Amino acid sequence: MTIETLAKTPLHALHLELGARMVPFAGYDMPVQYPLGVLKEHQHTRDQAGLFDVSHMGQIILRGEGAAQALERLVPVDIVDLPVGTQRYAMFTNEEGGILDDLMVANAYDHLFLVVNAACKHEDLAHLQRNLAGQCEVEPLFDRALLALQGPAAVKVLARLAPEVAQMTFMQFARVRLLDVDCFVSRSGYTGEDGFEISVPAEHAEALARSLLAEPQVQPIGLGARDSLRLEAGLCLYGHDMSSTTTPIEAGLAWAISKARRAGGARAGGFPGAERILAQQQNGVPRKRVGLLPQERTPVREGSEIVDADSTVIGQVCSGGFGPTLGAPLAMGYLDSAHSALDSEVWAVVRGKRVPMKVAKTPFVPQRYYRG
Repeated sequence: MTIETLAKTPLHALHLELGARMVPFAGYDMPVQYPLGVLKEHQHTRDQAGLFDVSHMGQIILRGEGAAQALERLVPVDIVDLPVGTQRYAMFTNEEGGILDDLMVANAYDHLFLVVNAACKHEDLAHLQRNLAGQCEVEPLFDRALLALQGPAAVKVLARLAPEVAQMTFMQFARVRLLDVDCFVSRSGYTGEDGFEISVPAEHAEALARSLLAEPQVQPIGLGARDSLRLEAGLCLYGHDMSSTTTPIEAGLAWAISKARRAGGARAGGFPGAERILAQQQNGVPRKRVGLLPQERTPVREGSEIVDADSTVIGQVCSGGFGPTLGAPLAMGYLDSAHSALDSEVWAVVRGKRVPMKVAKTPFVPQRYYRG
């Protein structure tokens, strides 16, 4: 894909003006870092507030009385009883129990508002249109931008534009006027920090971004720091830490299967792959996603094989890098369950050399979501 064929977000010109280094990502020309650099951008988000352009993500609305029941047949999550003004993490599953994508679903009173991953958004839209035809309206909102304001100062900054956001708690969702423009705001994010995601009409995105960046606590943050922040927070990245061949149980996402949809629940099963997923939830899995801490300074990257003391392959790294807040390398990987106990010793093979690692708890850095 050439630079000419890459899609651009509504903030593309602003990224160039701010001196961003641009890279292709999910079909878009996206900022990987700004002159501040990945390390300082990461730490600034942990200490104050970072502004991320995540407009490449897909935004979709489901309308109609049957929308909640219809969507619930595609995800292992309680959508029917999702309270108004609340957002929930969900996954589309396939008939084998694999994950087609992960997404956020909010009850916006008269419709459901979905945010799906950039690389999957066209497939997700087709999946919804195919499966929900005749049950509800499926409306893509690809003419909107999405900004993420993340970090401990995020609430103070956004409350200057809309004081009511200070009353929101983690995973709450509201329609909020920012600079006289109707926006959808959720108190959520992908960094492990307190913060907000803001859906804004594309033509107003730059004015809002400039207004937020004018605040002394806010710096623009690129994809590089977004990845190191989410990795420290132990959060999955679709296509790396989960895929159509990994189930929610293998991916360590059993917590995201709502009680009502589990075996014995009020609306047990009824989603693609339910039989396999619920059986795994009760009986366990042969492999699972775990946190890994390299015991040397060598960073361990995605794709590295994991071996036991006898050099038998027992798994593979799915995400890895350096954690600036942790001050050490860190990784996540899939391991045979027999080797997945906390503090188990395993080794990653990096350029033919064995790097010792310990199985560790995630998140690697404590999450600081605001729960009120």
